[in-house]
Amino acid sequence: MTGDDQTQGAGASRARGKALLVIMALAVFVSVLNNSMINVAIPEIRVDLGVSASAIGWIITAYALVFAVGTALYGRITDFVSLRLTFLVALAVFACGSLLCALAPNFGVLVSGRVLQASGAAAIPALALGSVTRLFPAGQRGQAFGTVVSSVGIGAAAGPIIGGVVVSLGGWQWLFLGTLGLLVILAGAAYRHMPDTDPSERAKGTLRDFGLAGGLFISLSAGSFLLGVTGIEQSGLASPKTWGPLLIAVLSGLAFARHVRYSPRPFAPPALFRNRTFVAACVLALFAQAAFLGGGLFLIPLLMIEQHGLTALGAGLVLAPSAFAIFLFSPLAGRLSDRFGARRLLMSCLVAVLAGLVFLSAQADASPVVIAAGLLVMGIGFAGVMSPNANAASTALSKDIAGIGSGIYQLFFFLGAGMGAATVGAFLAFRKAAAGSGLNPLYTASEAAAPYSDTFLLAAVSTGIALLAALAIRMPGRRYRSAGQ
Repeated sequence: MTGDDQTQGAGASRARGKALLVIMALAVFVSVLNNSMINVAIPEIRVDLGVSASAIGWIITAYALVFAVGTALYGRITDFVSLRLTFLVALAVFACGSLLCALAPNFGVLVSGRVLQASGAAAIPALALGSVTRLFPAGQRGQAFGTVVSSVGIGAAAGPIIGGVVVSLGGWQWLFLGTLGLLVILAGAAYRHMPDTDPSERAKGTLRDFGLAGGLFISLSAGSFLLGVTGIEQSGLASPKTWGPLLIAVLSGLAFARHVRYSPRPFAPPALFRNRTFVAACVLALFAQAAFLGGGLFLIPLLMIEQHGLTALGAGLVLAPSAFAIFLFSPLAGRLSDRFGARRLLMSCLVAVLAGLVFLSAQADASPVVIAAGLLVMGIGFAGVMSPNANAASTALSKDIAGIGSGIYQLFFFLGAGMGAATVGAFLAFRKAAAGSGLNPLYTASEAAAPYSDTFLLAAVSTGIALLAALAIRMPGRRYRSAGQ
């Protein structure tokens, strides 16, 4: 190969990488926007469709259940099927679900549409991580992950604001029609520009090699776990609606572990779960996401609306600075993890998340501006967690298992979101019923906000567990690797 050919090949590879990043970043933005803007429409949907307060939560729960389960399955599918084909089919399913939601005449059809939406949207995070792992060499993935992750922040920031404006002007149905329009544009861009893995780069497997039994076990375990932790808030820990699904989750998890260990064609290779960095990254993703989403994005709107009387739009504006911080700092954090390794960066940023939660616990009765400042510290810290942690997990993934590895990692990440919201909601309800002063000696304000102060501390405990997981991360940066080469 001549020098010109090599230069052209490198240029083509960079062009493929840029196209991939743009498309995946847009896809992640659409999926996050779809969820964050729906939350502010729930009160109007409840009135419009005549839904009870106990049932309306299924708009969120049904979506989260299918989404969490689907990430692992889509990840495995991309070890056998074209990335671009999988992505386009998933977008089509997502679009059909959005149309069904927009036209829903009753609540049952709306929930069905949300399930269909999640069935397609679940492909996006798994494909984003897996495709970056396949198409970018180690040492360049951190910046790529950071670019994709940054769209999470802008989607989370824009969602409540866009949702509030659209609902006030045209009704909640237009939220789903807007999502449908964005998906059509995205599908056209993906069809024209999205790079695809060469067949020689994909696993030479057949359906028999898929490990269907393992896929069913891990799906049942994840779905039952999320259903169980959701039941803690709705029915209490002693209810069969809570411990029943949790028991099924444990038994299905044990069945999955046995399948991985003894099956000749496992759903995931056993070596993946013997890799300390990969397992630690999954645990860190679970608890860090639970802390940030539960103690931040879920709890603070409740605090702003219930204690300060803000509107949904006002609560969204309190969240906006932290979301923009994620958008701005995620690419930088990814580049730093490429250069210096992940562990020190992860630990430093988790300490920032922990400091933000302790501050919010001490200032739970403060003004919205002060609360926004505490959440901003959390957002900056969380920006330094997501892309470096995904980068660390990717070091355990060869190209032939990039799909299933990324799917399992994302499964833990989104289970953390469901776990955080459910446990925070249940603990907040418990503390409101118990009343009394706060546990944090730094909190000296009224008892009215004391339950929120204590709930921020619960999220801080989750952050502490994530910090312990970070100790097991082993991902040297280029500076250290080059010394041994």
